Amino acid sequence: MAKDKRFEKTYSQSMGSMEIWVDKETGVNYLYRQSGYAGGMTVLLDKDGKPIITPVEE
Repeated sequence: MAKDKRFEKTYSQSMGSMEIWVDKETGVNYLYRQSGYAGGMTVLLDKDGKPIITPVEE
């Protein structure tokens, strides 16, 4: 098992469960939404339809 976790939660909102997670290897942001027993994750996109990427420290 890796020492460092690959994903980091950067935002949380209490409507059911809505979170933003960042892949620390690629910087890609993901939106996670949970309601009851259902949930899903998708790439977070900007207004042009491109993935939102957070700069990654190396």
